[in-house]
Amino acid sequence: MANGQWFPSDWPERIRALADGTLTPVTPRRAATVMLVKDGAAGPFVHMLRRRASMAFAGGAYAYPGGGVDPRDDERLVRWAGPTRAWWAKRLGVDEAAAQAIVCAAVRETYEEAGVLLAGPDPVSVVGDTTGADWEADRAAVAARELSFAEFLDRRGLVLRSDLLGAWTRWITPEFESRRYDTWFFVAALPEGQRTRNASTEADRTVWIRPQEAAAGYDRGELTMMPPTIATLRQLMPYATAAEALAAAPGRDLAPVLAEARLTGDEIVLTWPGHGEFTKHIPIPAGGGPA
Repeated sequence: MANGQWFPSDWPERIRALADGTLTPVTPRRAATVMLVKDGAAGPFVHMLRRRASMAFAGGAYAYPGGGVDPRDDERLVRWAGPTRAWWAKRLGVDEAAAQAIVCAAVRETYEEAGVLLAGPDPVSVVGDTTGADWEADRAAVAARELSFAEFLDRRGLVLRSDLLGAWTRWITPEFESRRYDTWFFVAALPEGQRTRNASTEADRTVWIRPQEAAAGYDRGELTMMPPTIATLRQLMPYATAAEALAAAPGRDLAPVLAEARLTGDEIVLTWPGHGEFTKHIPIPAGGGPA
């Protein structure tokens, strides 16, 4: 492996099945993930977690806090600060209920997996340290889906700070994958007074790392990542501060990136439009099965 790109062993077989019409694509589930950044003397750092090696999907890969949308979060209005739901609906390309659920998923997953909460008692403040026992009990209940995030916010009288998020990019899992997600990537700055911790059962390590250093580790084959992760790291590299990255978010294109696969002669060519570095040529052996 020349770099750290994660590549499932069953992809060639599934790509061929999709091409010959014997594989029906799974409908992607909506999801959200957050690049949490903070400033350092040498530039911004991004918070990343390493998925446990035992995980069936992308085990050992570095990623950001994130996960699927909870349908319950579009069933009730939450106290909301920042751009309106209508604004977010237009920005994300969905209806208002779905926009609320996606933004809630971004904030919820950051809280579940990093212990950081982008919410406050009013529209202009953010909660402080969330490491107390009562906070942890609520975080665990939300993570276990015993309590919806909307219910959690309502019970604590908190306002969701959507203005602390910037929608960055959107990637859809390839059609030949067995587990598919339509994922919106967001950027957010670590709120003052809060600190991250490894609160995820899916991660065995968390780090604050400069995007340049993480990308270099990937290029050397030392850090495993999926294409969206390394792509977004490279996109963060030009920004000198977390504020600069957040300011750039509203102008970014959210057209979804979806991998394409085609049979060409004796190989399968896998591409991600606009991201040439991820192009793969997968040989097809003489017997016709996957390499």
